[in-house]
Amino acid sequence: MSDHAEHAEHGFSHPQPISMLLGVFFALVFLTFLTVAQASFDLGNLEIWLTLFIATIKASLVMYFFMHLGWEKPFNILIFISTAFFLALFLGFTLMDRNAYRPTLEPIVDQPYQAETTME
Repeated sequence: MSDHAEHAEHGFSHPQPISMLLGVFFALVFLTFLTVAQASFDLGNLEIWLTLFIATIKASLVMYFFMHLGWEKPFNILIFISTAFFLALFLGFTLMDRNAYRPTLEPIVDQPYQAETTME
């Protein structure tokens, strides 16, 4: 019979201390509360950028610690970052072009619609 001890590695590939995982968890909870709290303030155009910034931090924490991206090979990290970059690039070009077609998609109405009434 063959020795199964040499092939019995079924544990985590990179275990993390519970204190670190709890720290990340509480950071995610805090950032969630921060997102909810900032929704009560009227920040104008800054509101969407602040919300996206907080969401990016939260996604980065999840990917780095819970998806173990911090312990992956550098090539995998490069592929992930380049994918996110090209997605942002394509969305950016799409959003830059949105005002060119707006008048044809949404008619500008200066006055509210008045229904015609006919009396017979």
